[in-house]
Formats: sequence, C-alpha cells, structure tokens
Amino acid sequence: MIKFSNVSKVYGKVTAVNHMNLSIPKDGLYCLLGRNGAGKTTFMKLLAGHIAATDGEIIVNGNHISPGHMPEGVNFIEGNSVQFNMKVSSLIDTAAKLQEGFDHDFAMKMVRQFDLNLNKKYKQLSFGMKTMLTTILALANQSKIILLDEPTLGFDAIMRNQFNTLLYESYVQHPRIIIVSTHLIDEIAKVTERLIIIESGSILMETGIEEIDEKAYRVSGLANVIEPMISSLNCIGKTTMGSVMSAYIYDKKRVTPSEGVAIDRMSLQDFFINIVGGNENDK
Repeated sequence: MIKFSNVSKVYGKVTAVNHMNLSIPKDGLYCLLGRNGAGKTTFMKLLAGHIAATDGEIIVNGNHISPGHMPEGVNFIEGNSVQFNMKVSSLIDTAAKLQEGFDHDFAMKMVRQFDLNLNKKYKQLSFGMKTMLTTILALANQSKIILLDEPTLGFDAIMRNQFNTLLYESYVQHPRIIIVSTHLIDEIAKVTERLIIIESGSILMETGIEEIDEKAYRVSGLANVIEPMISSLNCIGKTTMGSVMSAYIYDKKRVTPSEGVAIDRMSLQDFFINIVGGNENDK
C-alpha cells in the first residue's frame, strides 16, 4: 500500500511536488502521465526514498519513508540506469545470487524472447537493448513495488510492443504494484489498468482505464448545434474550425448521434491533452 499525505518537495524557488495526496491500496499496473516538469520523476524518487520530502508524509506498507528509512521492496529504475560491463548471462546470474527470490527462469525466458545476446557485454548492447535488459532484471526480482521512469526511450515500435508484453507477463506471474511513467499513452493503455495524472506537482486524477473508456468521447458537428447539446456536460476541451466544432466530453453518455452530429471514442492521448490543457482552440 502506498499513501502520500500532503507531500511537497521544493528545490530552492521551484516546487516540484505540491501538496500531493494519493492512495494506492492494491496491486495493479499503473500508468503515470504528466507533461514535462509536472513532477513524475520527483514523485518516483520520493516514493523510493531517494530524496526527502520538504513537507508531508509518505507511507509504504505501513512504514514512513525518507532517505534515512528507505522502503524495502521498492525498485526504482530510471531511463538512464546502467549495469556493470559484464556478459548478459553473468549479469542475470549475479542478480540471481544477490537477490533473494529472483526469478531466473523468467529472466532467461524474456532474454530469449527479445533476442538479447547472452554472450554480449553490457556496453556492446544498443541503447534499447540495455534498457530492455535493465527492465528484465528489475521485473525478475521480487520487489513489491516497481517504478519504471520512461522505460521505452530509444525503443522502436516493435520493441515497445515487446516491452508491453514483458510488462504484462511479469505482472501476471508476480502481481504487485508496477508504476510506469511514459509519454506513449495509447500504447501503454493496452496493458495498464489504472491511470495517474500529475499536473503542476499535484495529482490531477487517479482512475481506471475502463472508466475513461466509458465516459470520454468526442462530439462533432456544427457549433450552433453542438453548443446547446453539451451545455450541461463536463466539456474538457473544444476545437473549432469555422462553423464546425469538436467537443471533448468526460461525462455520462447523454448525447445521441443525430443528423450532422458524430460521436466518437476519445483516444487516451486526446483525453490526456484535454484534461491537462483544457484549451479551447479556435481556428
């Protein structure tokens, strides 16, 4: 269980985390979203006990967290993490010896599945393969909480798909809390269950992907027709081009299609852009 109670982190005149409140009571795959500078990495470092909060309280599994009391069972992997320059096979064997409960079979299965060369040294791997190996090592241990900060940087589309498969298979075999920070929203949504959105250092929203699918949609048509239809709905953004409008709605589906009015599913990326930006763009 994770709980942030009124947590702030200030660097000089910059407030990176601002009175953050969040409760994660159970295992799950969580997607962490936020614009650049929103506080995602700071949130993860606070949770891992790498940095101290300026104010507030962080509790993990009943224990208060700080750099002097780093949480057991929390594994934080940054996008630029590095490993010793050993062969891939040696890195896996070493991890298995040092980490109690390390799932050696899972690690080897993933290495084979993603065509990692067991005989190559770490520095001989491409950037993407280095990241994939680091992620495999993190997911193969028995940490109860895994924090992955932008783990797919440097991945092509195929590797990102492989990463999502790896993430899902790991969670199925070892259910726990896995929080993934990423900008590739619609791709990660295929495997994650819940969404955490950070804006200006605070939690803007924590909700299930299914709830967003049920309530997020786009209504398009002539502006003079659309405006009265959405007047009582929670409109999170609009775009207009001449007399045509697209309204982005996050509410119960009380609008029905009619002549000249289209209702479409809103992508998770569009939902994020509008819930965070909330801009009305007139062209």
